[in-house]
Amino acid sequence: MAGFAAQVTAWAAQTEARTRAVFRSSAQRVANEVRQTVNEGGRMPIKTGNLRRSLLGSTTAMPSIVQGQGEFSFTDQSGGIELTIAGADIGQTIYLGFQANYARRMNYGFVGEDSRGRSYNQEGYHFIEGVAQRWQRIVMEEAVLIQGRVAGAFARP
Repeated sequence: MAGFAAQVTAWAAQTEARTRAVFRSSAQRVANEVRQTVNEGGRMPIKTGNLRRSLLGSTTAMPSIVQGQGEFSFTDQSGGIELTIAGADIGQTIYLGFQANYARRMNYGFVGEDSRGRSYNQEGYHFIEGVAQRWQRIVMEEAVLIQGRVAGAFARP
């Protein structure tokens, strides 16, 4: 009976590890896809790349907009997102938010006059919703990839 209990314990540990891997790889894929530009097949507009570099990840709170910040460094933000996701556990919320003050306008669009008196009639790109709506599909695809890696590790030649 001890052999069976050990098998069940090992199976449960492997299942938890695989679930964690699917969770983390799915979150990383969302972070990557939300920054995918229109030229790359995504929805994010790109002019200088600053909006895409302004994405930040956190497990404590939604990153907020940084007023007055002109330029964002990709290396600082991207590495931080990967570390945040790598440290997240199943059931923990991972917040991904753009810090550029014009992110909302680029995502949702804006018609009217802004606080500086500039007139806009800008259609939104909906790059956030475009990826968020695909969450379940992303998780399923990542689960298949993880399962394939596990099955491949145990495949006999």
